[in-house]
Amino acid sequence: MQLYIMRHAIAALREKWIGPDEDRPLTRAGRARMRLASRGLRAIGVRFDIIISSPLIRALQTAEIVAREFNYKSPIEICPALAPGLKPELLFQFLAAFPDASSLLMVGHEPDLGNLALTLLGGAHPDRFPLRKGGVCRVDVDRMPPDGPGTLVWAVTPRIMRALAG
Repeated sequence: MQLYIMRHAIAALREKWIGPDEDRPLTRAGRARMRLASRGLRAIGVRFDIIISSPLIRALQTAEIVAREFNYKSPIEICPALAPGLKPELLFQFLAAFPDASSLLMVGHEPDLGNLALTLLGGAHPDRFPLRKGGVCRVDVDRMPPDGPGTLVWAVTPRIMRALAG
């Protein structure tokens, strides 16, 4: 199973945002950069059977941009376990509902996603695998929940993804 782990794109600054953090949206630049980064992923042949997002607006907006760029027609699955404070065991329970999926995109938040990647790779060293805003990595696992450590296939920054778009 191919797991694509993506951090949401650039969002409004927390210090300047008025309102609940859950509602903090992507910036105009964040949306534009994510569109281009998504084209870069598509250019290298990435595909998703399922797109799953944190319920927070900035992650959902990121997932929606990717879905549009990939012409993804299914609904985006909202996963409360991808919200800040991610607990891998709850995420694994959620993912078990998709036994036939071979490739999943999960959009969420740091530092949780970096820690998730480390957990999937068999380690548990917080903040040692940070994802930049809009960054993504691919970790392959045998099944969900994984029996053992997965394999890091690649990790790319948003700048690299935008360059791949041509």
